[in-house]
Amino acid sequence: MTQPTHLTRRFFLQTSAAGAALGAVGGPALAAGATAVNFQLSWLHSVQFGGSYLAARNGYWSDLGLDVSLSQGGPNAPVEPPVVSGAALVGISAADYTASAVSQGAPFKIIAVAMQKNPFAIASLSKNPVNTPKDLLGKRIGMAVANTPVLQALCTLNDIDINEIEIVPTQYDPAPLVSGQVDCLLSWETDLPVAMTVQGVENTTMLMADYGYALHSQTYIATEDALANRRADLVALLKGEVMGWNDYVADTDAAAALAVDMFPDAGLNLEAQKLQAARQVPLMFTDLTDAHGFGWFTDETIAANVETLALLGQDVSPDLWDRSLLEEVHG
Repeated sequence: MTQPTHLTRRFFLQTSAAGAALGAVGGPALAAGATAVNFQLSWLHSVQFGGSYLAARNGYWSDLGLDVSLSQGGPNAPVEPPVVSGAALVGISAADYTASAVSQGAPFKIIAVAMQKNPFAIASLSKNPVNTPKDLLGKRIGMAVANTPVLQALCTLNDIDINEIEIVPTQYDPAPLVSGQVDCLLSWETDLPVAMTVQGVENTTMLMADYGYALHSQTYIATEDALANRRADLVALLKGEVMGWNDYVADTDAAAALAVDMFPDAGLNLEAQKLQAARQVPLMFTDLTDAHGFGWFTDETIAANVETLALLGQDVSPDLWDRSLLEEVHG
């Protein structure tokens, strides 16, 4: 149900960056005997994965005995198949993707959560802002029709009649909002609003996570077999990730510059990467991660995800999440 959600966003990201597809990227020179690990990213290279780039560039994984390759995703490179087949040890996914795959028999577990807050937002022009869900009443919202269940979930959570909102089918692009064809857009906090800001268009975003839409994003998935048989490698991979993302939050501009430097053919704009890097911080680092460490989740956050997934038509058991690796990493 939610696959088109990501595809429409990903189409924007692909076409707004000039980039040719890039292969797997590794870290610095490695000691003999390092264990080869393929880490499957969810989309094209950008600062969205800045903590992983820092882990590679700073040698954190090599120090832990891993030779990690970062494989970018893309429109023809979904995350789940290489993880299921064992070609990748870990993949970056999202709770709704993983739930859908598990319902079809995939043996996945969510082992860590990068985005504590879902990045879905309602973007509007600052001169006609949508600040709360009730501000959507009577408005024209531009979005892919396939994302209607997402909007319906937000409406249900906030006692709003979706029939009082006019859904206008649009491509994943800020143009319909800027030109006045719609009053707001359903987008990620970290892309269309960034594109408008870079273009000098004053805009406002309302993060859906602030109004009950609890759905983990940029989640780390591994198979039950990997948990049973490659546990030490999984722990080492997550330890390197934690160190990389801690470096990221300490200097997001440096993370953005590294992404641009590592992928010169990807068409990344430094200003846009810096804005995206900064906007990711409150999504990824919260009171929960301050208390327990990067990637953490609790029984309470799992329960909130299960509730949101039910609104999206997905019946999910809490045992989809496995916190045992994080307990080793942060222990």
